[in-house]
Amino acid sequence: MDKFSFISLWDVYGGLLTAVQRDITDLYFNKDLTVSEIAEQKQISRQAVSDCLKSCKKQLEEYEEKLHAVKKLKEISSEISSTLTKAGVWAEEFKTAHPEFTEEILKLQNILN
Repeated sequence: MDKFSFISLWDVYGGLLTAVQRDITDLYFNKDLTVSEIAEQKQISRQAVSDCLKSCKKQLEEYEEKLHAVKKLKEISSEISSTLTKAGVWAEEFKTAHPEFTEEILKLQNILN
């Protein structure tokens, strides 16, 4: 699992991790600390940090396998993006065909952007 995939899962399901798990994964994936730096900061072994990260990755992947929330959010985001693009194209074509509505179309385009 790459960092971006993990962060997507963490953003959605991170609240289901324990406070310690959230803290360690946040330090590693969001703050870019190394396993050694986290171990030193938390006063635990590097192995404990590695085990925690591995366990968290597995947990988050299992949540996604069961709930598919990240997949659904990506689909919704893609649909919204597509709809906004289509609306923008329509607005531009309408503005060209009906210059008398340019001001209103510009307002619409600002909303879409």
